[in-house]
Amino acid sequence: MRPPECVICGNDFEPGDKGGVLNFKKRFSDYVWERKMKRIGGVGHPPYAEWFCEEHYTRAEELTSMTINKAMEILREEEEQKKSK
Repeated sequence: MRPPECVICGNDFEPGDKGGVLNFKKRFSDYVWERKMKRIGGVGHPPYAEWFCEEHYTRAEELTSMTINKAMEILREEEEQKKSK
């Protein structure tokens, strides 16, 4: 698994802080990845999971019923809107 660095802003944080890793709705490719990891005894950061700092965690958590692609599209768009204000 990758170290805790927010996928939105790039901030590093300690796992005990108020951020964390979130799992999103799995896509077909995520199930394929899981089967492959199980078959080869592999480990790694799941493609349907990402780290979020305290600032972005709550909003990201609201979107976990979506696939990570869709959720990230929304989160990045919202972040861009915040920066342009």
